[in-house]
Amino acid sequence: MTWLLWLGFVLLVLLLVAIDLGVLHRRAEVMTATSALRWTGVWVALSLVFNAVVYVLYDQQVLGLGQELDGEQAATLYFTAYLLEKSLSLDNIFVISLVFAGFQVPAKLQHRVLFWGILGALVLRGGMILGGLTLLNQLSWTSYAFGALLLYTSYKMLTEDDDEEGVDLEKNWWVRQARRIFPLTDGFRGERYFVREGGKMAATPLFLALVVVEGSDVMFAVDSVPAVFTVTNDPFIAFTSNVFAILGLRALYFAVAAVLRNFRHLQTSLVFLLAFIGVKMTVIHHYRFPAVVSLCVICGILAIGILASLLRVPGTPKDAPADPNRDHTQARGARRFASLAGVTLCIVCVVLSVGVDPQAQGLAVAGGVTAWLTEYASVRHWMGREHRLTQSTPPVPPTSSDQGASGESVTSPPPAPPPPPSAG
Repeated sequence: MTWLLWLGFVLLVLLLVAIDLGVLHRRAEVMTATSALRWTGVWVALSLVFNAVVYVLYDQQVLGLGQELDGEQAATLYFTAYLLEKSLSLDNIFVISLVFAGFQVPAKLQHRVLFWGILGALVLRGGMILGGLTLLNQLSWTSYAFGALLLYTSYKMLTEDDDEEGVDLEKNWWVRQARRIFPLTDGFRGERYFVREGGKMAATPLFLALVVVEGSDVMFAVDSVPAVFTVTNDPFIAFTSNVFAILGLRALYFAVAAVLRNFRHLQTSLVFLLAFIGVKMTVIHHYRFPAVVSLCVICGILAIGILASLLRVPGTPKDAPADPNRDHTQARGARRFASLAGVTLCIVCVVLSVGVDPQAQGLAVAGGVTAWLTEYASVRHWMGREHRLTQSTPPVPPTSSDQGASGESVTSPPPAPPPPPSAG
């Protein structure tokens, strides 16, 4: 009878999507940051409400659920999978912002592209989750393949050029295939994806943007879907957590796309998050990480990335001009804090893994947070001291033996002549 539960959930998602587009956001308009934050809060609240629903469904064994998991275990797994997928979607948001910038999509049309992109992602993720779980149940060795894929992805993210400022649309495979099928218009035609011009159906740049957004989600789904399998093999939890993480993606994009670049170390934290998930998938047949450990690792890695991005030399305004010495000190401080906080996170996870009682686990988490705050304050103090030392070091004056860029000797200018004697 679980098919009734699946059908009810799908109908609930369709109802939420219809209300979102058909009633609340029917007109094409620019979503402000305040409105986006408000709607992000609404979607997160709905996700947490459904988390409570998951607890009740599994605790009461509604329609056959809860045969292997109790309510508390199911709720913890759902929240962990939801947080994991929400975290990985941040990298997807960054790529979407590059696609919109590359196609110069007007801000009031971006909502329409994101809506249809999210609908396509829901269908794609559902199919990939069900297919992936079938492979894992039938062919156990596929967990090693998924783990290797995640580790390779984290390596590629770590070694790729961080200075890349955009997406090369001319070389994009999805763009090239679309251009082979449809002729293109020379500009946007309002909200329309296709128009008839010269007796032929032509695609607009808005359609190409949608194609690239969908194509990028395919690539991200290849990583994020195997990642959720390291949290749970329960198809209902895996699917519902993915769906709620995707449903709020549109509002989350408008809320954080503009400020995501300021968190320059957050993408690096996603690299280590994928690496952890890859290791977890590889050893899943030999050791299963407790759900509370996975949740702490995900939250901890994201928190380290955010805090490292917020580190500034004391007294530095946000709009301060570039200073090589200060930037170098801040980079060293971020690496030092990430190393200290990473060691603290590992210690906390080891304590949580040994099976101590809940009170000791709570003390371990509280101790870890206290250590992070102390490390953050100490590193910030160290950065201020280092910056003052670099500022107080006087520059070495040039001498006559210094060599110029062309290889010629650089000499000091002749002394100025004495002033003429005053009259009288």
